[in-house]
Amino acid sequence: MEHILKYFPNLSDKQKEQFAALYDLYLDWNSKINVISRKDIENLYLHHVLHSLGIAKMINFRDGTTVMDFGCGGGFPGVPLAILFPEVKFHLVDSIGKKVRVAREISEAIGLKNITFAHSRGEEIKEKFNFVVSRAVMPLPDVVKICRKNIDKDQKNALPNGIICLKGGELQEEIRPFKNCVDMIDLHNYFEDEFFKKKKVVYVPIN
Repeated sequence: MEHILKYFPNLSDKQKEQFAALYDLYLDWNSKINVISRKDIENLYLHHVLHSLGIAKMINFRDGTTVMDFGCGGGFPGVPLAILFPEVKFHLVDSIGKKVRVAREISEAIGLKNITFAHSRGEEIKEKFNFVVSRAVMPLPDVVKICRKNIDKDQKNALPNGIICLKGGELQEEIRPFKNCVDMIDLHNYFEDEFFKKKKVVYVPIN
């Protein structure tokens, strides 16, 4: 939890309580349904929660923004972002029902009101959103191909509507098709921990 407070010191008491509750909830659910590597659960805040919040270094979502989390797994990045942005509407989508169940149960346990869920493949989602976020689900061109249809034309933020992905490693080939419009930030410039050495946030505007 100290990792979250270090980089996001202006949280409300409610947000602090919600973030603090995540560890025991994920520990309990992970023992029943494996959504995080058993070896990695002790690094929940650094490797999963703080990593998810890296998207907030690319954009500070305005109130009323709509966001789809494509391939949410057990709730990342959607659940941490929904805590950080309580006036933004998040829709979490995954094709694996038991993972969606974990994300839903944890969201209900901490009282999130700005979050909905769908056990569905991204190709089947027809609704429109200002942004689609994703965390290392598949190569960027594939995410764009599937989710382009879900980007709304109604703009609410300084950053034009588009797709924002958390990525790691070498990305030159992935971003090549978008090289004229892609924007990318290095999370190690914001989070000094070794884990973020090669972690990036990649943004592709969708016209």
